[in-house]
Amino acid sequence: MSLTCCCVFSASCSGCGPGYRSPLDAMKGPREEIVYLPCVYRNTDILKPDYLATVDVDPKSATYCQVIHRLPMPNLRDELHHTGWNACSSCFGDASKKRNRLILPSLVSSRVYVVDVGTNPRAPQIHKMVEPVDLYWKCNLANPHTSHCLGNGQIMISCLGDPSGNGKGGFILLDGETFEVVGNWEHPGDAVPFGYDFWYQPRHNVMISTEWGAPKALAGGFNPAHVMEGHYGSALHVWDWTTHRRLQTLDLGEEGGIPLEVRFLHDPDATEGYVGCALPSTVFRFYKTPKGDWAAEKVISVPSKKVEGWMLPEMPGLITDILISLDDRFLYFSNWLHGDVRQYDITDRRKPRLVGQVFLGGSIVSDGPVKVLEDPENQPQPPPRIIKGRRVYGGPQMLQLSLDGRRLYLTTSLFSSWDKQFYPDMVKEGSVMMQIDVNSVSGGLSLNKNFLVDFGKEPDGPVLAHELRYPGGDCTSDIWV
Repeated sequence: MSLTCCCVFSASCSGCGPGYRSPLDAMKGPREEIVYLPCVYRNTDILKPDYLATVDVDPKSATYCQVIHRLPMPNLRDELHHTGWNACSSCFGDASKKRNRLILPSLVSSRVYVVDVGTNPRAPQIHKMVEPVDLYWKCNLANPHTSHCLGNGQIMISCLGDPSGNGKGGFILLDGETFEVVGNWEHPGDAVPFGYDFWYQPRHNVMISTEWGAPKALAGGFNPAHVMEGHYGSALHVWDWTTHRRLQTLDLGEEGGIPLEVRFLHDPDATEGYVGCALPSTVFRFYKTPKGDWAAEKVISVPSKKVEGWMLPEMPGLITDILISLDDRFLYFSNWLHGDVRQYDITDRRKPRLVGQVFLGGSIVSDGPVKVLEDPENQPQPPPRIIKGRRVYGGPQMLQLSLDGRRLYLTTSLFSSWDKQFYPDMVKEGSVMMQIDVNSVSGGLSLNKNFLVDFGKEPDGPVLAHELRYPGGDCTSDIWV
């Protein structure tokens, strides 16, 4: 996920802090050379700690497509998931800020690791560990997910639940120097039923948060009955960024079930963005209305396919990650179950236009156990994806776009218990990291068949690699103020 530092930018400053002056300036930044990925052993047969992998993605390097460093955590079964920064482009004008600490919340153990990536970016080391008891007792929260930093030096992390595993959407604050738990960001009694992701636009004094589900429901896998029983969310929550008060709840209904990743446009003046809703495989546009409140409308829908040989008679695409290019021209998302990545031209914000699509595994491959009986999009079942002799198990999941918008990286693991349920072969063989070449002018996606990072060949055995993060910031980590 993202992490942002809400610093006051001086127009007279030449730019001596972290990141870039603007999103368009960021597009001119250097090509990515290394990537950090959390790697997970929970729910595999290997009793080893999760670790942070450093992967070489520089085509000119002798270790291209290789894991060049592994930082194991000191505990078992953490479920590392998403990461954030202690400073980013919003602190571009502040010379006292440095992007040198990576924040790693553990989704299951509720620990928060702070990793030093400044001393040696190619060999990160643990700087500090926040124990779960601090989250439990000081905030009555657990299962931390997305991290952002605040202008007062604190770090804010969204949480999914309370210490008993019930759904509870609240936010914890860490001191930005000591990384000690300070307390809750929201006011007493203002926590929402579920939590997951959040993103904000300081110029409009707004933050929007999303909902996954109750940790005790989702931790063991996905049970469709839990949706009907109310253990999963379907709403966006609009917050006043200054007062920390909840202003609105936008119930997206069945067409917006399990709204996960939320992205404002990168333009700091923008009053709109998009959220991917996993279960119905829809994308909603949220926006500020002329009267000053917020609303949402469905703008993309991926139809379910009627199937046999699967757990349900209809298979959704399951949109699990979305991102927006730094010039706000293209939106990308992954259909983890159907197995495709899509690119949409969002120049017309209300009418996204599909301009690129590529299948990379998934649950409907032509030689698999699932047969598609009816597909409203009339697409043939794709062949299995094999790269450098390695079959891709699982489906495309986490995405990361290069600053210039020309390369899209992706991994295949969603969450270890769901991986085990839907893609047991991936848990056995390990996940992979792939790269798609992007036509950033008129649209179009094509797989780079010469790129593959095989996490099935790790020294301690096959592992599940999740989110991707560049050391210098990227389009899912940096917000401009």
